[in-house]
Amino acid sequence: MWDKPRLLNWIANLLYALSVVLMLYALLFVVVHLPIFPIREVKVDGQLAHVNREQIKLIVAKHLKGNFFTLNLEKTRDAFEKLPWARNVSVRRRWPDKLDVVIEEHQALARWGNIALVNTHGELFQAAADAELPVFYGPSNGAEEVTASYGAYSQVMNKANIKIAQVSLSPRRSWEIKTDKGMVIALGREEMQARLSKFARAYQSTISQLNVNVAYADLRYPNGFAVRKPANLIYKQILDKTLDKVLPNAANKAATLAKPVKKPKPATTIPAADAVETDGIKTDSVEKNGVETNGLELKSVETKSVEKPVKPAASV
Repeated sequence: MWDKPRLLNWIANLLYALSVVLMLYALLFVVVHLPIFPIREVKVDGQLAHVNREQIKLIVAKHLKGNFFTLNLEKTRDAFEKLPWARNVSVRRRWPDKLDVVIEEHQALARWGNIALVNTHGELFQAAADAELPVFYGPSNGAEEVTASYGAYSQVMNKANIKIAQVSLSPRRSWEIKTDKGMVIALGREEMQARLSKFARAYQSTISQLNVNVAYADLRYPNGFAVRKPANLIYKQILDKTLDKVLPNAANKAATLAKPVKKPKPATTIPAADAVETDGIKTDSVEKNGVETNGLELKSVETKSVEKPVKPAASV
């Protein structure tokens, strides 16, 4: 081999190239890991209503390890996405010492029972919310479907100035909604939006004009729907009709309704030995013909009229 100059030259060139590569790699390794390219600025963008500055500072202090070159972007993104209200996060470097973070927050649309929140994409997430939100119920994998149906139903009901407070999808695929006024509307399992549209038109044109409270509306009929008033309202109307017959005077009716009901006092029984006869009323408890008089017996008393003598006139 030593007598082959061409082979020796080739080996020498190879060793020289390898040494240069190793030196460059070592130099790059040292430069990259030296604290001469630190991340000096973290810029967070996005329409943030729930992610605050303190949460961002905590993530930066805990999870940003390394400098501009060694920072693990994937782990950094995962750390930001663990924020309760963060739906989507993107992270990128910006030369020479900046890190740009864009956060998309969840937009809470409703509550999923009492266990989670639902965003506008029909996704469940765990976070605390004080806002008054509608409530969804349904199968564990039905959040997206319930969200889409809520949007369609709301468009229909808004035309009748009705606000939806609850949407339920049963295991048998039957839909039911509840308004903010407490009215329950049964939609069934088919043609839900068409049925709701007919009801909304009827409600807007007729029912709302009659000023009638509706507790329950069943839209599962092929050619119409049925409504039911609240039970307390039905009872009040029956009571009003009864009082109108007995007390036609409105003032007497109002006084009767406002007058408190007094409990009857229990009857007092006095022993026969202590019976006292006064003006023909005997307060004694006796039994006549199998009927107890409860301490009250009426007696007829004979009274005699006594004439006073008239004095003679004085003579003069």
